[in-house]
Amino acid sequence: MLLISLFIATLFLAYANGANDNFKGVATLFGSRTTSYQTAILWATFTTFAGSLTATYLGRTIVTQFTGKGILPDAIANAPEFHLAVAIASGLTVLIATIFGFPISTYQSIIGALFGAALVAHGLKVNFAILGVNFILPIFLSSIIAIPLSAGIYILIDYIRNRFNWQTNQIIINVLHYISSGIFSFTRGFNDTAKLASLILIIDYFSVAGAMITIAMAMGLGGLLNSQKIAEIMSTKITSINRTQGLCANIITSILVIIASISNLPISTTQVSVCSIFGVGIIGGKANNLIFAQILLAWILTLPVATIIGGITFRLLQG
Repeated sequence: MLLISLFIATLFLAYANGANDNFKGVATLFGSRTTSYQTAILWATFTTFAGSLTATYLGRTIVTQFTGKGILPDAIANAPEFHLAVAIASGLTVLIATIFGFPISTYQSIIGALFGAALVAHGLKVNFAILGVNFILPIFLSSIIAIPLSAGIYILIDYIRNRFNWQTNQIIINVLHYISSGIFSFTRGFNDTAKLASLILIIDYFSVAGAMITIAMAMGLGGLLNSQKIAEIMSTKITSINRTQGLCANIITSILVIIASISNLPISTTQVSVCSIFGVGIIGGKANNLIFAQILLAWILTLPVATIIGGITFRLLQG
């Protein structure tokens, strides 16, 4: 019964992940009016699912990062109750944010839930150094550098266009925009599917490939059915953008995500994406500081909220 609950909870987390995350790769496509919402979410779903399928063969290294090993003893890290608490707590955290329209990091929610359950299970003996260096630091640094990088590339392109009287070929811009959005969504699907699969691999019935494919389908469904609020915030509320700005933001996001994947560094695609969009918005003079501050607050609250829910959930499961 416990393993069945773990399976359902992980699918719930995957669904919430898709609802909150799937549209982020195509937010600039919709925000710049390059395409419609329907086309954008279909493109995101297709490319995300393609990344998930690729992860079934190449993502085994990422899978091991979310088992809790190295943070606390293996006897606790491998317990079904521990995995179930992490899945429930992170899923609830992401779902709450999605309902209110805040794009947050599923990755950060999992870290918080894992941390909360680990504190209850093992007290202050938890390996804080691994949590900080291997998980939290890459998220923080990648988010900070995304803003100046996206702003910088837009300034450069705008300078070249004005200096040499370069007339932008809109068809080329649109094609590159679709490609960069597809790369972003593909890479996110690759990374997130592997992370979520780690929660249910203690169920003997599942192979790595089977777990990932099941999660990929739940992620896709969540994105198709519940992405509207996230789409509105990401595409229109952070800033209004033109097609060149949207492409610049997506290029920086894609580059950072690819580098992180190659280097096996865990980063938040959500935070990188939002910061990249905000960066070009600053240069365009249309960035909405209030909305960005609200999103930033949601990011700050994600870790403690997931930690509290994770700790409470694990304690209840112990009871």
